[in-house]
Amino acid sequence: MTDPPATTPLVRALWGATHPGPTLVVTTLSLALGVAAGLEPWRLVLLVVAVFAGQVSVGLSNDAIDAARDLAVGRKDKPIATGALTPERALSVAVASVAVALALSVPLGPGLVAAHTIALGSAWAYNAGLKSTPVSIIPFLLSFGLFPSFATLSLPAPALAAPWASLAGAALGAAVHLTNVVRDLDDDRETGVRGLPHRLGARASVVVAAAGIVVGAVAVFVGSGGGIVGAVFFVAVVVVAAATIVLAVSRRPGRAVFQLTMLAALLLAAQLVVT
Repeated sequence: MTDPPATTPLVRALWGATHPGPTLVVTTLSLALGVAAGLEPWRLVLLVVAVFAGQVSVGLSNDAIDAARDLAVGRKDKPIATGALTPERALSVAVASVAVALALSVPLGPGLVAAHTIALGSAWAYNAGLKSTPVSIIPFLLSFGLFPSFATLSLPAPALAAPWASLAGAALGAAVHLTNVVRDLDDDRETGVRGLPHRLGARASVVVAAAGIVVGAVAVFVGSGGGIVGAVFFVAVVVVAAATIVLAVSRRPGRAVFQLTMLAALLLAAQLVVT
């Protein structure tokens, strides 16, 4: 058996710093929305790869900028904090990834370029400091609100997505932000990060996230005209979100509450795609 290439540890560390889970989920959602919009194969491939490159840049820039804070709280799940990757290397790859994301967006039209630029700009702004302010949710509302339009703006006759789809996207983004940060509230407080979830507290953040998901589900169901499939997903979203709220109110939010909120968010994303 031969030794693995010397670049293997670096590639693994870079991938680990991209926030692989969210990166793959958002990329897969772009694929699903592109298919639902009827994109030609070449347009679909460009869109998915562009979104993937953009998400890689967001994850890497987040970890590069947060390197000192992650090191201070001993984050063993962060390659930069463990010394497997330098902040400089992560940031350089992040910048290159942004360039790739926008370059791949160009053939799909100026509308997508503009939307992708705004979305990535807001995500980088969050990483660069907005996460520590009361308006930390704004980048998520903006980026995810624009996200359903990525597919429709990539069509030969580009157009913004329907308002109800954008509202559902924004609700999804709010849920991701409010819920994801809940797991790191204590570590964030130690390093001076005080965004909106930190000010609301874990319980209120989860309740607001779940309520927002219900609003998004209602928007999709009413806006798309319902239908049997839409009704099934609508009911599923509402039931899971309601269970989340009950658990959050009745006990201290823990792993189960976080998982339920993410399940509700994924069901909302699926509802958006199938309708």
